[in-house]
Amino acid sequence: MSMEIKPIRNNVDHERALRQIQRLWGAKEGTAEGDKLDVLVTLVDAYESKHFPIDPPDPIEAIRFRLEQQGLDQAALIGVIGGRSRVYEVMNRKRPLSLEMIRRLNERFGIPAEVLIRPIRPIRARGHRRAA
Repeated sequence: MSMEIKPIRNNVDHERALRQIQRLWGAKEGTAEGDKLDVLVTLVDAYESKHFPIDPPDPIEAIRFRLEQQGLDQAALIGVIGGRSRVYEVMNRKRPLSLEMIRRLNERFGIPAEVLIRPIRPIRARGHRRAA
């Protein structure tokens, strides 16, 4: 199976590479087909990272997701973020995370610090419109 591998420069090249990956999927490592699969996957990954970047999650959404993964509720944050009222303020976006809160969330729940240090996105109120 001779297949020319070219750089991915546009959507047509991207689609072609994806079809080639699909045909080669399951090829044994160390074979010519397996090597082509590895190269194509690397090219597609580089193209997609550049053209379809994924923003890191909002810190509050990341905390909620981790709690849900572990079958916990916001009460698990008491003592990690602070008292009950501090947890309420942070989780309702009324107070930002401090460096110490970030450290404790990272240690206790394994949430990456680079996610927690991002600015917290404000929640827009539903049904409210700007005055004209």
